[in-house]
Amino acid sequence: MRERSVLVATLCLVLFVVGCGDRQPAERGLGAPTPSAPAPPSAQPNPTPSPTRTSRPRPHLRPAPTALPAGLERATGVRTVALTFDDGPDPTWTPKVLNQLRAGRVKATFCLVGTEVRKHPELVRRIVREGHQLCNHSWRHDFDLGRRPVAEIRADLTRTNQAIRAAVPDARVPFYRQPGGRWTPEVVAVAKQLGMRSLHWSVDPQDWAKPTAPVLRKRVMSGVRPGGIVLMHDGGGDRSRTLAACPHVIADLNRRFGIAPPR
Repeated sequence: MRERSVLVATLCLVLFVVGCGDRQPAERGLGAPTPSAPAPPSAQPNPTPSPTRTSRPRPHLRPAPTALPAGLERATGVRTVALTFDDGPDPTWTPKVLNQLRAGRVKATFCLVGTEVRKHPELVRRIVREGHQLCNHSWRHDFDLGRRPVAEIRADLTRTNQAIRAAVPDARVPFYRQPGGRWTPEVVAVAKQLGMRSLHWSVDPQDWAKPTAPVLRKRVMSGVRPGGIVLMHDGGGDRSRTLAACPHVIADLNRRFGIAPPR
């Protein structure tokens, strides 16, 4: 009987030891990962990079020419002088310039920026109705337009002409003027293909720098010659000084040479 008790006790002890040896580390609170758990990202071999969005680079600009190209209109070809106004139409200044031209009984050339034409088509209609000449001055006054790809130049000039003709369907646009006078052979060629001559100037009083009206008048009158083309502005900023100089400029030029758009 005693031998049986000893045997039973021994068997229970063996079972207890074996049962403890079969427990997993996680059950003992060691926090080991289970075999099915994924490896952390840093341990994954050759992770695939996430895609990034890239913008299409703009084409490189051609080098700027060191001299004005051939084919520019820099004189009227007759004794009369041409007055040209750039960067409009502007709702503040263009009507006032038009009033002064009407008072002086002379006609001028307005070089129009496409974005302004789109905003103020009624001013384009008034310019044409009062007998003035139109000139394409690019869509958004891009100084570097002449250095861009030819297809981009053509699209810009075409878009501007379309805006002008949306305001005045039968409008004649015989000239193009490059912003800043930064001409290239390419922009001259494209303008010609679109039926426009490239209109430059012979007198620039730099009214964009806003000198006083007497200084503006002096610069024009000292620089002009028979057949000259005078550059002024009716848009692109405060043109109050240009407006103050205009009555005297118009009267003096008309008395000395006569004023008419280039033909």
